[in-house]
Amino acid sequence: MIALGLEGSANKLGVGLIRQPDAYDSDGDAGQAEILANIRHTFVSPPGEGFLPKDTAIHHRAWVVKLVKQAMREARVRIDDVDCICYTKGPGMGAPLQAVAVAARMLSLLWGKDLVGVNHCVGHIEMGREITGAQNPIVLYVSGGNTQVIAYAEQRYRIFGEALDIAVGNCLDRFARTLEISNDPAPGYNIEQLAKKGTRLLDLPYTVKGMDCSFSGILSSVDALAADLKAQQQPQKKHQQQRRRRQQQQPQEKQKQKQQEGEQGQEQEHEKEHATPTFTTADLCFSLQETVYAMLVEITERAMAHVGSNQVLIVGGVGCNERLQEMMGLMARERGGQVYATDERCVSVFAL
Repeated sequence: MIALGLEGSANKLGVGLIRQPDAYDSDGDAGQAEILANIRHTFVSPPGEGFLPKDTAIHHRAWVVKLVKQAMREARVRIDDVDCICYTKGPGMGAPLQAVAVAARMLSLLWGKDLVGVNHCVGHIEMGREITGAQNPIVLYVSGGNTQVIAYAEQRYRIFGEALDIAVGNCLDRFARTLEISNDPAPGYNIEQLAKKGTRLLDLPYTVKGMDCSFSGILSSVDALAADLKAQQQPQKKHQQQRRRRQQQQPQEKQKQKQQEGEQGQEQEHEKEHATPTFTTADLCFSLQETVYAMLVEITERAMAHVGSNQVLIVGGVGCNERLQEMMGLMARERGGQVYATDERCVSVFAL
């Protein structure tokens, strides 16, 4: 069976074609699926800005037909070869989801194919299991809109822990906007590259409540530090201009001398207030990553102990972060377990 998948729950529009074997073995396993095409196009907003639903939907409508044609060419698949059309039904951003759903229904009606709605979260998990071969893992699902620790029990995916406010990916994206760094290819990726240059670990709020965690407090704290850093790095032109004006208004030598002595004291105080900051932008990114990922490792380890699992599967866009994979790997190895992490396919579920 060959399925065409469309994904557009956020700013990435993806189209994939996958071939699933029709025959099942004695254990009911259909075997390894084959990905025939897996392409995407991203709506990139300007630095310092997020992506609005309406603008993202316009992008998806403009590119969906082009990507479908490109995927069909790459997979060398004809319309008659496609058995069904799959699309992301939710959760996600309303306007982009609607744009992709309309495109999927149009193809279904035009080609006479079955239409299959896919749950975004389940799609991430099942794709991760398909790619990595993980059997029954604890799943850490981390993306721009989701932060959940999940396990499968009694024919359902059960949520053991989650973010109480904003998702970890949203926390990283919003801090990237604070720093006004590029959103290309992704704000979280650019924070990861800056974090590799950081050397100082700053004290930031660490909020874990049982199996849940919170990221709004740490975001407010690191935003404040970024604002302080920006203020310290601004040129001291105003102070220098005031000094020159005072000198012009004091013609007599004695008054000038007194003024200079007073200004020297003011300059010393000014230099103390505006001394070279003890941390850098890279240190902020490094500290933010280390703290939020430590929180995720803690709640994941607690879930492993609760259900008795020795496998961890990391899915979602944030799951591509190498440092998160490294930290989770250290924890899993200490427990005699193993981490399964996906590649760039963890960003979108269109290959499902």
